[in-house]
Amino acid sequence: MPAFAESETAPPRLRGDERTVKVLVCGHLGAGKTTYVHALSQIAPVSTEEVMTRAGTDVDDVTLPDKKTTTVAMDFGRHSLSEDLVLYLFGAPGQERFFPILQDLAIGALGALVLVDTRRLADTYPILQLVEDLRLPYAIAVNTFAEAPAVTDERLRYVMDLPPDTPLVRCDARERPSARDALIALVSHLLTRTPEPAR
Repeated sequence: MPAFAESETAPPRLRGDERTVKVLVCGHLGAGKTTYVHALSQIAPVSTEEVMTRAGTDVDDVTLPDKKTTTVAMDFGRHSLSEDLVLYLFGAPGQERFFPILQDLAIGALGALVLVDTRRLADTYPILQLVEDLRLPYAIAVNTFAEAPAVTDERLRYVMDLPPDTPLVRCDARERPSARDALIALVSHLLTRTPEPAR
């Protein structure tokens, strides 16, 4: 399991010889992707949030509680897992009309963390299908909303038809330690799939 850099608040100064890894953070509208990237990034994150208006009523779910903005391009953050490993986090918009952006952001990504809200599980399926079509290894992070129904891991694995080795974790996207633990689950999964470079 990777050890995290000592500083959880300020980004370590990069030397230039670190290994860098690109990770995609995806999920349906309102799953918590922007919140997740903001909670975990050690730099001021790049965000492309725009206010949701009545003009989007026919294409976006404007009934989500406390949902006033939506990502229209990407979120970007950086987190140093160790002195030698830096993760670049790319948060993708979740609406179907933005899937081409998600596909572009996936280029060069080592894997994806898929955020899930159990209140709207059906909205997760198109995202999962796209991630699988892109042949990205992934982990599932169930974002714990207060009003969300409790669903067992076994039930979630069944309804999402997850492969047995796909990590499934719970997280609170607002809390850095919880977001970090979800990221560790993904990175640990990726390390088991990535062969060591030849020496």
